Amino acid sequence: MSELSTSDANVEERLRAAAVSRAAVLRGPQLAPSVLAADFARLGEQVESVLAGGARVIHVDVMDGHFVPPISFGPVVVEALAEQVHGHGAVLDVHLMIEHPELQVQALAAAGADSITAHWEATSHLHYVLQSVRAAGCAAGVALCPATPVEVVRDVVAAGVVDLVLCMSVNPGWGSQKLIAHSFTRLRRLRELLPDEVALEVDGGVNTATARSCAEAGANLLVAGTAVFAAPEPGTALAALAGAAWPSA
Repeated sequence: MSELSTSDANVEERLRAAAVSRAAVLRGPQLAPSVLAADFARLGEQVESVLAGGARVIHVDVMDGHFVPPISFGPVVVEALAEQVHGHGAVLDVHLMIEHPELQVQALAAAGADSITAHWEATSHLHYVLQSVRAAGCAAGVALCPATPVEVVRDVVAAGVVDLVLCMSVNPGWGSQKLIAHSFTRLRRLRELLPDEVALEVDGGVNTATARSCAEAGANLLVAGTAVFAAPEPGTALAALAGAAWPSA
């Protein structure tokens, strides 16, 4: 093996080790405050509040105005948050609600994303996208819209390129929606078909009234936006939500 190829292999090995470490954080019981619901004029302040309150996953929704109608933000915001989030030992969980997600993987990884989740519905080349995410040193996730059968993830999970599956419990694109009740059944089915090392994330309508049911259905990673950032004290709201989800923890 040439010196260059040895160096490349070492870099790839280090990146993969980092991705494994990040994936381990995602496999535990975690709340993931979604900055889409934050006050953008006070973004750093509000993120600091939830990090100080114990959040170890910060969820970033990237929207392109095509896969979903709204436009949110991209690598610039991820980069702006990365030092702050990583300084607390937390991870940036990036959810791509965009067409052609493969085109943004490198930029988001370079900006500081720790996990990158692409929608099954958004690309014809999901296996390639997941491989690209892994190669960039990030944990790789697959997201499913409410109408997509959960069984579609079987092959990519069997291929060993998935670190988490995100079950949308609302239609993607907007905050403050009510959780679709059938999502609990979908979560249970997903947990049954996923190996233990693959995290199960739920996104949409998670609040103190629904968090426990999400956890009981098998989700270990709960995304919450309005329930956290619409509160006067996001850090306090985070603690209340954690208590609702895992009362014996």
